[in-house]
Amino acid sequence: MIPIEILGLFTKPFALCIRLFANMTGGHIVIVSLIGLIFIFRSYVIAVLPAGFVVGILFLEIFVAFLQAYIFTMLTSLFMGLGMQAGDHGEEHEPAVTDTEQPYHTPS
Repeated sequence: MIPIEILGLFTKPFALCIRLFANMTGGHIVIVSLIGLIFIFRSYVIAVLPAGFVVGILFLEIFVAFLQAYIFTMLTSLFMGLGMQAGDHGEEHEPAVTDTEQPYHTPS
């Protein structure tokens, strides 16, 4: 089981990188293909439809970018949290003193 855990430590960041790269380039490829339709049909009348779709894809791509940033951050923090061991050093710490426990000093 130890080799599988070690392999998992290296494959999780790699999988996150591939996922982020694919989502970043996927929207761009769709936009380029829709713009390519304008040049294939060579018509201003037909160009309105792909241009409208390009605007829609741009808004969708902005939403996906924010969503991917959120998911990437959450998964990275999750994997980092799982990778770190919380060690108990056996030291006892005194509780912190709150403001209500402080003696009141009058200004002189």
